Formats: sequence, C-alpha cells, structure tokens
Amino acid sequence: MILISAASLIFSCTEKKPDKPNILYIMSDDHTTQAFGVYGSRLAELNPTPNIDRLAKSGMLFTNVFCSNSICVPSRATILTGQYSQTNRALDLEGRLKPENQYLPLEMKKLGYQTAMVGKWHLTEEPASFDYYCVLPGQGEYFDPEFKVRGENKWPENTIRKIGHSTDIITDLGLDWLKNRDKSKPFFLMHQYKAPHDFFEFAPRYTDYLEDVFIPEPASLYYNNKHGSVATRGANDSLLRVIASSVSHRNIIRNMGMHMDIDPAIPDPEYTSLAYQEYLKRYLRCVKGIDDNLQRLLDYLQIEGLLENTIIIYTSDQGFLLGEHDYIDKRFMYEESMRMPFMVSYPKTIKPNSISDLLVNNADFAPTLIELAGGTIPDYIQGKSFAGVLQGENEPANWRTGTYYRYWMHMAHNHANPAHFGIRTKDYKLIFYYGTDFIKTGVAKNDGNRYAPNSPVAWEFYDLVNDKYEMDNRYNDPKYTTIIQDLKEQLIALRKEINETDENYPHIQAIIDRYWDH
Repeated sequence: MILISAASLIFSCTEKKPDKPNILYIMSDDHTTQAFGVYGSRLAELNPTPNIDRLAKSGMLFTNVFCSNSICVPSRATILTGQYSQTNRALDLEGRLKPENQYLPLEMKKLGYQTAMVGKWHLTEEPASFDYYCVLPGQGEYFDPEFKVRGENKWPENTIRKIGHSTDIITDLGLDWLKNRDKSKPFFLMHQYKAPHDFFEFAPRYTDYLEDVFIPEPASLYYNNKHGSVATRGANDSLLRVIASSVSHRNIIRNMGMHMDIDPAIPDPEYTSLAYQEYLKRYLRCVKGIDDNLQRLLDYLQIEGLLENTIIIYTSDQGFLLGEHDYIDKRFMYEESMRMPFMVSYPKTIKPNSISDLLVNNADFAPTLIELAGGTIPDYIQGKSFAGVLQGENEPANWRTGTYYRYWMHMAHNHANPAHFGIRTKDYKLIFYYGTDFIKTGVAKNDGNRYAPNSPVAWEFYDLVNDKYEMDNRYNDPKYTTIIQDLKEQLIALRKEINETDENYPHIQAIIDRYWDH
C-alpha cells in the first residue's frame, strides 16, 4: 500500500495536468470529529482513521467548521448552493434542490471543469447540473445498492445495481470516472459515502475490528450535571422518556440498545454500556471502511501524477452524537452534532501540518471552491470564501464572529428533537428552543411521526472556554448577563443578514417576541 507523506507529494507526472487545480471533494455521512485520530478525541488512541489523518497532516486541518443545520438534506443543499436554508428552501428532509439551483457544479462548469457526483445525493431532484452522476436513491442501501444514472428514460427511472458494500462500490465508481474522464479538462468530483450513517452496516471483513477492545465512554453518557433545559427535559423532567434518542433505557421510543439487540431486561447502567460498546464498534467499523477506501483514491492520484495539482477535501455532512449527554444521532446544536470535520490538502499552496481555527460555516464551502478554481463568487451566494486562509493569509479582518444554526424539524421521526436556532462564537454558544414546527402543528402531511404538540420554550447558554463539553447551562447566571445580551443582539443582526428571520412564520415570531427576554 502506498502511504501519503510529505516526500510522496513530489513526483514525476505521467499525465498532462490542466492549468487549473483538480478538486476532489470527499464527504461521508455523519462522520463526526470524535471518530478521527487527528482531532484528538477520546477515541483517538483507537487510531480509527490513519489514512485520513495523514491526509490532514499533509495540508490544513480546520477545528471550527460548523453546519447550519445538522441533518442530511439541508446541510447538503447549503454546501451545493452556498446559501442558508431559508434562501435555498431546503428546510428539512423533504427539501429538494432543482438542477438550476445546483449552483456549485454549474459555476464549476462555467470555469471549464468536468463535473461528477458519485454516491449519496439525497436531494430528490435529478443532479442534472453535473456532467456525470451515479447516485444512491434517497438514503440508499449499504449492501448491493441500486444507483440512479443518466439514461434513455426520465429521472429517476434509469438504474443500475452493484454487488458488494456501498463504501467499496462508491470508491469503484469514483475511480472508474476518474480513469475515463476527459483528461484535457480539470475535474471536480463530489465523492460522497453513505457510511457511517445508521444503522452502521459494515463490510464483513471488519467483523473482528475492535472486537476485544473497550471503547472509551463519555462521562456525560451517565452524568449530565446542569446540561440542557426545560426544552430538552420537560417540566420536572417530564419529557425525558420520549425526547431525543438515547443510548440508555431513558428514551422508551428510540434508544440504541433496541437497535443493537441488547436484552431490554438488563438494567442500567449495564444496558447503557453494552449498547454503547456495540454501537461504537459498528460505527467505527464503517469508519474504518471509509479510511481504507480513501487510500485507494490517494493511491490512484499518486500513481497518475495528479496529487500535486489536486485539491483534496475530506469532510462530513454534519457531526454526530456518540453517546454524549446520552444522545445519539445529530439535529441538536450541541458541539458533537454541529461541528464538521474539515481538512484540505493541496501541496502547491498549503503547508503540511497547518491548523486553522477560523469560524467556518458550510455555506462557505461553495464560494471557497469557486475562488480556488479561479472564479468570481456570484452575488446570490451567502457564504464567504476562506480561500485566502488556505493560501497562507491571516484571518480576514471582517470575518464573522459568530456562526448561525437552525434545526427546523420539530419532534420529527421518533428522534423527537425540539426546533431551535442559535449562534456560536469561538467562546460561547446561545440556543433558543422555540418548540414548534414551521408548519403549524396539526397540518396533515404524509409523515405521521412528524407533527407533535408544542414543547417548552427555553434558552441555553454555554461558556465553551470553561465548559467545552457543555455540561452547565449558565443562561440564568448573572455573571453572563452582559455576554448573553450581546449574543442576542448579534443573533438578531445575523438572522437579518442571512435571511433567516421568521417574517413568513408569524406563529414562530410570536413565540420569539414573547420569550426573547424571558
């Protein structure tokens, strides 16, 4: 196996390179920063991502990258449009992105790139703005998956089926496209894995991986101090049995022990630990599959003499809660959910072992890639380019001081997370749980699980400098009154700036007006 090192990034070319850099954008699904070695989490010593870690060390690792909505469809729509959810209209899992609004590949084609989308798409409409696509329908299957392709019939009727595990197959498809592309043009390939999305169906060859290893458990799996609020717990803890999927017995509707086949008669905390251990082993086996397949992509680029002129990005569509606060899944504005892994390798410009704490939102990905490709950022894009930072410049003087987050889906899909929005700066986080759906409760749609009664309204505030694990909601602490008031003013201004107000949702605005100074 060929390993990436500083020395291996310099080599003789076997293929004529375009003047513009190639761009390989690799994105997994729910691969959270805790499940990397390079991010130094409690799981780092397990060494789950040696190849990804080497990629990060060959370029720049970002430590403050966040999604604006930690759920698949809205996050992917934001990445492809450079727009926040209310502007691109992909508010929830029913969001769609029409070909004429798939701005990133359209802009890349204007710049002379050959474009391709391979793997998970999840945006309902045909990815027709790409020159080539081979995408999973919806979430897709882990084994023997079907793919939607361009063909004689209308979308989405043209399909092919591949035999094997999706991570291996998506890599095969990406490599096939790279080998057969028009080599006179620079390429822009969005290479997107299904893994490690639940329910963590790993390739059989990883069955023994970590089998006899005890996976480190977060302290907050068992003890949460003053984390949360009446919005996430209910009055007198009345919602704990039904809100937000758990690892433990706590949530009687959806907990990880149910899905890991743990005997429900086993009491906590033993049940919790057994569920967590099985959950993490399956999850990390999926991660291991991605890491091994990443090396296949890097090997090809190196052998073909393409590494030096290719910008390689590795990220995920959002983070994921791995038992922190006894939560699973994402959706919440808590760190493990909203934080995205993000690393960029480009030997021509980026120094090895670079680290940036720039406060980045996933709306910034599209304008950054357009600028790196030599383009001009269109006015309709709301995100900001950080290409200068990648090229060795300091953080821009006018860069944002806070990033916006909003989870629109209220108590949906048995996960039962209340709707909320907020702001995160480098030091603090302020969350407002307004507790109602953007479509008024009671309006019938196909999803019977989605609409639930309003939940309690509450604020949460975390001092991330002194409380990085968000164990202590300090919203009512007089020590922070001035800081919280300033954050509220920043939040109002930011919502106006990025078109995330509730002018079109008067029932939500009424709640905001009533409880803003609560």
